Amino acid sequence: MSGSHYFTGAPEVASERRPITVSLPDLTLELTTDAGVFSRGRLDPGTRILLEHAPHPRVRGPILDVGCGYGPIALTWATRRKRLPVWAVDVNERALELVRLNAGALGLGNVQAALPDDVPEDLRFATIYSNPPIRIGKAALRRLLTHWLGRLTPDGSAFLVVQKHLGSDSLQKWLNEQGYPTSRIASVNGFRILEARPRPETGEGSESGRGTTS
Repeated sequence: MSGSHYFTGAPEVASERRPITVSLPDLTLELTTDAGVFSRGRLDPGTRILLEHAPHPRVRGPILDVGCGYGPIALTWATRRKRLPVWAVDVNERALELVRLNAGALGLGNVQAALPDDVPEDLRFATIYSNPPIRIGKAALRRLLTHWLGRLTPDGSAFLVVQKHLGSDSLQKWLNEQGYPTSRIASVNGFRILEARPRPETGEGSESGRGTTS
């Protein structure tokens, strides 16, 4: 799939939309996927584990899905928390188009799909859920994670699902070394769910985004 990786801005592979059913213990979503987006044929196992085993938001406030793809994480939480704003962020324009399409089909008015640079700079998130794009490379992944972890509210949490053999334990260690208190809260079928908290010394400056809650 040369030139059409899901983490490129404009996939070159021809569009080929198809329906997909996301069945979870508490809800079922009928979504549309497409070529050139992550795991278009089925709900990715890591994403399923995150949606089934990660805690519900610990505090009230905006929710963020980083690397949203066609939107299973963002749309699930938008359904579970219909009164909260949910942001779906990706570099892939086709993925964002699918999120908007799926949110409209589901009648979810609380979903905002956006490129990373289009997220308001003063917006802070109470909860981040992400199946991060490990395959973009270690340096790029670390930049991505530290950028968004810096957008957490002081009492917020980020829940990340990472396969053990793709470096979940080393990522946990690295995040702790960077000052983000990170712990493993679940281990399922070779996947770890990590909870990362904001740096304690940078927490006070993040209060401005709390006004976005609803």
